Amino acid sequence: MLYCRCFLVLLCMFVTVSCIQDDIPEAEERVMVGDVLPSFVVKMNTGETVSSFQFEGKTGVIVFFNTDCPDCRKELPVIQRLYDRYRENDSVMICCISREEGESQVDAYWREAGLSMPYSAQEDRSVYELFCTVTIPRIYIVGPDLVIRAVYTDNPLPALEELEAAVGACL
Repeated sequence: MLYCRCFLVLLCMFVTVSCIQDDIPEAEERVMVGDVLPSFVVKMNTGETVSSFQFEGKTGVIVFFNTDCPDCRKELPVIQRLYDRYRENDSVMICCISREEGESQVDAYWREAGLSMPYSAQEDRSVYELFCTVTIPRIYIVGPDLVIRAVYTDNPLPALEELEAAVGACL
């Protein structure tokens, strides 16, 4: 009788775990190091429209985030410092794009955190899914030839020095 109960408990655990795993989407890396930057267009909070073609001839940093994400909250101030360092450098372009987050929520967080870099609030995943299906923050370093040179995620979060080295290698 004890063996039957143990078997039933294990069977229930297995079925439960399997169902949970079915609900978790499998990561699909759509853009990797060596790939060409996908074509996209976003409207920034400044009113400017940015397209992927504007990165040609420049070193680009594309950041996907959501302000409810704890790792994004840790990394966005690092991106702000990177932005501050290259703000006056016309050969570096930094573009922060929200994943499934509207203007009012992003704007409120930007004010709260004291961030000044431009962002594009995207209420869906259409731009994000050109790059990947899961995981934020996600940071892409793009060379002047529109080729992805580095990809960073939350495992581990990149330090400012690491991002500066990746940008510097493309200049």
